[in-house]
Amino acid sequence: MSRIQITVLGSGTSSGVPTIGCPCEVCRSADPRDRRLRPSILIRYEGRVVIIDTTPDFREQALRTGLERIDAILYTHSHADHILGLDDVRPFNYRQGGAIPIYGMGETLEAIQRVFRYAFDERPSESSKPLLDLRPLNGDAFSLFGLEFTPIPVLHGKSTVLGFRFGNAAYLTDHSEIPEQSKAMLRGLDVLFLDALRHRPHPTHSTVAKSIATAQELKPRRTFFTHICHDLPHEATQASLPEGVHLAYDGLEIDVEPAG
Repeated sequence: MSRIQITVLGSGTSSGVPTIGCPCEVCRSADPRDRRLRPSILIRYEGRVVIIDTTPDFREQALRTGLERIDAILYTHSHADHILGLDDVRPFNYRQGGAIPIYGMGETLEAIQRVFRYAFDERPSESSKPLLDLRPLNGDAFSLFGLEFTPIPVLHGKSTVLGFRFGNAAYLTDHSEIPEQSKAMLRGLDVLFLDALRHRPHPTHSTVAKSIATAQELKPRRTFFTHICHDLPHEATQASLPEGVHLAYDGLEIDVEPAG
């Protein structure tokens, strides 16, 4: 396996940063790292492109990244900030000449079918629609183009959602707790993404302190915090973090050390 490259498409919370109508210091910041689209990453390897989540900002993210193809999309869960950009895969259908496989828990794919019902309507239509191949996940690891992906169940408040491990990297976005059995699947990592919404407690998201403790327990070589709200100015927050722990930011590119 050649190198894996991760691009952060979005590092923000569900409202994005700047938040609409907010006059706070971070929302008015001139630091480009304080401009956070909704949370998603792009994974490149062996000439393939895999996306985790299609946010409402997906069109802007794809244009900014110069994205020319998508080979598969993985979904963590069905909340609006993780699925609502799905219609914008249509240009990739045109270019690639076929359906794009999308992977997620059964309930996630069912929600996508409800929200984007027109995409799955088999009746003739004069309008274009995304072409999608639904691939339900049953909890087992699966291979995509020679790279193994392992679903990692985590708690998002009272709901179970997925993170994913791939090679020596793992991406966990929305989570408030990581069960012990899931922590066992997150050892020996080069790169680990964790939710770190803010300093103040939240019922469905991890805090900065809690995610620092998780990083210190799991001991990845590098940890990147994501799903960041406007409470955290990038420069000042980064200066307060321990060695090896970083705030992600939109456009960040990370090369992952090969497994083995």
